[in-house]
Amino acid sequence: MTLSGDNPSFVLKKVNEVIFEERPIPKLTGPKDVRIEIKQTGICGSDVHYYTHGAIGSFIVKDPMVLGHESAGVVAEVGSSVTSLKVGDRVALEPGIPCRYCDHCKAGFYNLCADMKFAATPPYDGTLCRYYVLPEDFCVKLPDTVSLEEGALVEPLSVAVHVSKLAKITPGSSAIVFGAGPVGLLCCAVARAFGATTITAVDLVQARLDLAKEIAATHTFVPTRGDSAAESAAKIKELLGGKAPQFAIDASGAAASVNTAIHVLAQGGTYVQAGMGAPEIAFPITEFTVKELTAKGSFRYGPGDYQLAVELVASGKVDVKKLITHRVKFEEAEEAFKLVIKGQGVKILIGGPSS
Repeated sequence: MTLSGDNPSFVLKKVNEVIFEERPIPKLTGPKDVRIEIKQTGICGSDVHYYTHGAIGSFIVKDPMVLGHESAGVVAEVGSSVTSLKVGDRVALEPGIPCRYCDHCKAGFYNLCADMKFAATPPYDGTLCRYYVLPEDFCVKLPDTVSLEEGALVEPLSVAVHVSKLAKITPGSSAIVFGAGPVGLLCCAVARAFGATTITAVDLVQARLDLAKEIAATHTFVPTRGDSAAESAAKIKELLGGKAPQFAIDASGAAASVNTAIHVLAQGGTYVQAGMGAPEIAFPITEFTVKELTAKGSFRYGPGDYQLAVELVASGKVDVKKLITHRVKFEEAEEAFKLVIKGQGVKILIGGPSS
């Protein structure tokens, strides 16, 4: 199709129904605001879930909503008090704006802000459009060596950074990551960047594990269907020469993975939940207790995570380009979503509007 106008946008009307729609150009509402022309956007699992189900938990799509939140672009306009950016700068967009006033925000945990305005989370529009406005401090300038495609993948990389910071992965340690989707793959990469020397990726799909090995994993494991969590854990320990990992990350949300992670961890180890699965699962509480494990939840990203993610890409410690399997034009955005729903590819990037 041919698009025209000043701010074409990819809009979810209702479950399984999307349209291209002309939206008003967003205006700067404060002196620290920045308007960005979007150039690259990745598709996230949450975007797909809204597309296919219309809701994630209590976040329900009640009105048409622009999709997308993994984006990078070029600064098109700056507010009168903006000092760190200028028109033409390339930036990665951190797409969630907290209230800045609640106790969580003041304590430095703004990702836990109850009044967060997050792109493509109802009722807030996302970034699959030509123009998007953010405050200056949520636009992270990209070094010349980092492309706009890489800039779009800073968002999922920041999730992995946040997970690894919560785990407090140490140099020379052993980490295991369950789920080799985009976030799981990036958790493997960040674990290596943080100094882990043994990194095990677990998934049911061998092709994903092959990519994990190419990116960062030193070991891979395909669970045997029908095995208990304890049986899978025993096989993983055998793979690792009898040594249990100190850190476990679940990026799958699968109950079997959660249970196996608790069984495979060393005494005193740390477990971080990154993947979203069923609201409630059976949990091996005795195993968890007798090992004195630490368990943490991980939600989005917090202060410094985006900047560190950009630095990891710029330094070459994390190669996010390896995740890109498809590139499509803005006009083909719906086809990109259908590819993800079919399970094709790892990371699909959608270009910005070209007309």
